[in-house]
This record gives sequence, structure tokens and C-alpha cells, in this order.
Amino acid sequence: MKKRLDLQMNNLKEYQGMLQAVFLATQDAISVVNEKGEHIMVNPAYTNITGIEPKDVIGKNALFDIEEGESLHLKVLNSKHPVSNTKLKIKPSGKTVVAQAAPIIVDNILKGSVAVLHDVTGIKDLTEKLEEAEKKIRQLTYKYLPEDIIGDSQKLKEVKMQVLKASKVPATVLLRGESGTGKELFANSIHAQSQRCDNKFIRVNCAALSDTLLESELFGYEEGAFTGAKKGGKKGLFEEANKGTIFLDEISEISLNTQAKLLRVLQEKEIMRVGSTVPISIDVRIIAATNLNLNQAVKDGKFREDLFYRINILPIYIPPLRERKEDIPLLINEFIVKINDEYGRNIGSISSEAVKLLMDYNWPGNVRELENVIGRSIINMNFNEQIIRKEHLPHLHPPINATSSFVELKNIDEIQKLSFITENAEKDYIRNVYCKLNKNKTETAKKLGISIRTLYYKMDRYGIQE
Repeated sequence: MKKRLDLQMNNLKEYQGMLQAVFLATQDAISVVNEKGEHIMVNPAYTNITGIEPKDVIGKNALFDIEEGESLHLKVLNSKHPVSNTKLKIKPSGKTVVAQAAPIIVDNILKGSVAVLHDVTGIKDLTEKLEEAEKKIRQLTYKYLPEDIIGDSQKLKEVKMQVLKASKVPATVLLRGESGTGKELFANSIHAQSQRCDNKFIRVNCAALSDTLLESELFGYEEGAFTGAKKGGKKGLFEEANKGTIFLDEISEISLNTQAKLLRVLQEKEIMRVGSTVPISIDVRIIAATNLNLNQAVKDGKFREDLFYRINILPIYIPPLRERKEDIPLLINEFIVKINDEYGRNIGSISSEAVKLLMDYNWPGNVRELENVIGRSIINMNFNEQIIRKEHLPHLHPPINATSSFVELKNIDEIQKLSFITENAEKDYIRNVYCKLNKNKTETAKKLGISIRTLYYKMDRYGIQE
């Protein structure tokens, strides 16, 4: 009998030693409370995760180490049932843990509760880094998702909803909006959410190419089609974008001759290389963009009416930044992160005074101008400075309301069409900027945030003398 008891005692000591070894060695925190909910035992990992020494927690209530969430110990003591997979925030370390607990029952009597806490802070940090990496990959591959378009304003939410709808249908899209509003970003988002997302997204700035070059770039050419043509000919961008999407930015700058050929692509779904008589079938989704009033261009005979109706099937208006100023703080933070990465800086934030100044500005260059201003502000900062302040901001010109004036109408006969008023204001402003920059067209176009071709068009339209 004594021999049997000695054997059982030895077995118990072995089990106790094994349990103690597990208790000490496990990387998860373990805490034990008695039936009163008071801590009676914790393991070393508990201190590593919570930051609390055993002497500071023993005898303390089960709520002692919880910053956010309910105590699993108290739940177990009240229900006498296990609780699993509960997310908690622990103090004082502030770490996030996933916890589970079970009752300690001896001879059908509840003696306490034991809880295991698994630290998921590292997983959370890795997830955030992974999401950031995925976002950067989307930027590098030009596949933007709705969450990559920064802003929570109601106007931007409406645009995002229209973009989502556009991505679900194969219809041609016309993006309308001022220069610098990010029309290419929205075009890419439509492509990235569409069934064509695994195929190419080709970008074409129609204003950057001469008419002859644009035609050969879009439709390709055969060998010997013109002087300098490559041997064997060349594929056009429409062929490159087959099964994918082609984005025609500043489509209003295309000549009437090229417009006619583009109309054939939309109607017949085929292209003809320069110097060829053989049509090539293609399957390309067209997204066009313009910062001009195409209705007026049609009336002026500068844009084909039949082409306008072909591309205006699904029009989406991108609001200028001045119409969604509540998005400015979010955009500033995004640009700080982006420019920190590009310039190797560590700027943390921007002062409220600087934000107010940026909020009061009218942003004729829209989001592109805002990014430019933040970049220049960071360049103006010393390397030991981490907060963008008012003095770091470049001079913002023109200031808000700089070109506006109140016109008192004495009688109803003086009322004029709004288009006449806005065109006159645009004409005067372009003339003033042009003269201010010593009639430098390149610099004028750059400051105005428009292409040089658009500037020539506007100067010719408004009769601005060179």
C-alpha cells in the first residue's frame, strides 16, 4: 500500500514539474484567479506582454490589467463555462491580445479561473505594413482601388459610387473635371475594379503629341508608311490595350481627322494601321477625359458631335478641390507620408495655422497643386524640424477671391449669361498670368496647371496677343 502511494506521489511530482515547466516556458501570458476573482498566479510571459510584475498583480482584482474589454475571468466565474477568442487591450503596455479562459473546478466546486492571453500586436503591425505595401504596389502598377482615393466628403463619395458603377459595365466613360483633379486616378480605379483588371491599362496624353504622331501612336503603322518608320511596322496603343482599357486624357485636343478614326474604333471595334488597308479587330474599353466644355467645343465646330455622343455615354464629373475642402487635411497627411518616403524625411504633422491657411486657399491647380505645395514646404524645412508650420508654406498665389469682385446690377437688362462672365474672368486671368511671367508660354501653362496645347487653344480662342 505504502509502495503504491509513494509511486502515485512521484507521478504527481512529475506532472507538477511538467506543468510548471509549461507554465514558465510558454510564450503566451497565463493568469490564474481564485473564486473571488483575485490574481493568485501569473507566468513570466504575462509580465512580458502586460508590463506588470507578479508582485504588483497578485491579490489584485481581475479587472486590474484590462484597458479595453471585459474580464474573461469574471465571465467564467459567473457562468462556470469557458470563454474563447475574445479581443482585449491590456494595460499598461497597451498591447492587443486574443484571450481565452476556463473554470478551475475541483470535486464539482469552482475554485477559480485560468486565462491564456496571446499577443497579436505584432500580427496587427504586420497586417498594417502588408496593407501599406499592397497600396504601394497598386501605385507602382497603376491599379488603384476606391480606398486609394483619399477623401471622405460627400461629393467624393458620390464620385466613388459612380466609379464603382462604371467598373461593372463595359460602357465608354467620359471623365470631366479641371486639370489636377486626378482624372487618371479615377480612370485607373474603374479599370482596376472591372473584369479587364488583369489586362493592360494604357495611358495617352492626347495634348502631348502632334496630330501625326498621335495617329501613329494610337493606331500603329506598317513598314514604309512614312519616313523613319520602323522595319516591320509597329503596334499601336489600341492593339497594346486589347482586352484591356485605354485612357485618352485631354481628348478635346484631338484633331477632327483623328476624331473620325477614333469614331470608327468605337463603332466598328477595329483599327487601321497607318499605311495599311487591312482592318484589325480589337476589344478595348475607352475612358476619355477632358477639362474643357465639350458641348461648347461641338458648337464651335472643334469636336465632332457624333463622337461626343459616343464617348458621353457614362459621364462622371470630378469636383475641384475647392468644392470638397473638407478632404484637404486627409490629403495633406497622405502627401506627408508619400513625400517622407520619396525625400527620406521624417515629417510628423502640420500645424493648425498652416492647415487653416491651406483651407482658405482656392486651389486653382486642385489636388496636384496641393501636393506640390506640401512638397515645397517640406523642402523649406530644416532636417531637425518635424512639423510643417505657416512659415514653411510657399507663397500661395492667387489668394482666395483674388479674381472675384462684386458687380452691382442696376437693372435687369444688365444680366448676362454665366458662361459669358466665367469666360471673361478666365480670359483676364490668363492674360494677367501670361504678362506677369513675361509672356513665357511654358511657364504660364505650368503655373495654370494646363498643357501647353490647351494654353495655345485658349489664347487663340480669347484673342490674347503674343
